[in-house]
Amino acid sequence: MNAPQSDPDLASLLAEEDRLVFPAFDHHTAWELGSAVRAQALADGLPVVISIRRNGQRLFHAALPGTVADNDSWIDRKSAVVDRYGHSSYYIGCRHRAEGGDFETDTRLDVHRYAAHGGAFPIMVRGTGPIGVIAVSGLPQAEDHQFVVAALERFLA
Repeated sequence: MNAPQSDPDLASLLAEEDRLVFPAFDHHTAWELGSAVRAQALADGLPVVISIRRNGQRLFHAALPGTVADNDSWIDRKSAVVDRYGHSSYYIGCRHRAEGGDFETDTRLDVHRYAAHGGAFPIMVRGTGPIGVIAVSGLPQAEDHQFVVAALERFLA
């Protein structure tokens, strides 16, 4: 089975992770980042839930109009993939498809706890590695992923 044409190149997804690294990350950074992401989502009229966690502690959470409780479940499941693998949830799903497999079947992880769908991205700190997760839910998975990446690019510029 070949990867769907809509999946991006795996190297480009890894390059995003290498490029989008914070010099430091604390409660204030989480609030500023989350507020910026929320403002962009509101400006774009996007129905998303936004979550930022550091070392398991939720530091920012916002549910915008048009979202439902299921979006919170998706946030938790996608974030669990980032916590387990240290890569974006989209990269992990794309990697399984590129290898001709299926994340849910191949990993045998509980599908109620893990979802390798786009939208959760590792918060990386220079010299430390992944320390948390920023995640959105509410759009198709590729759009969730791209929204997070674009938000991080703007924030870190």
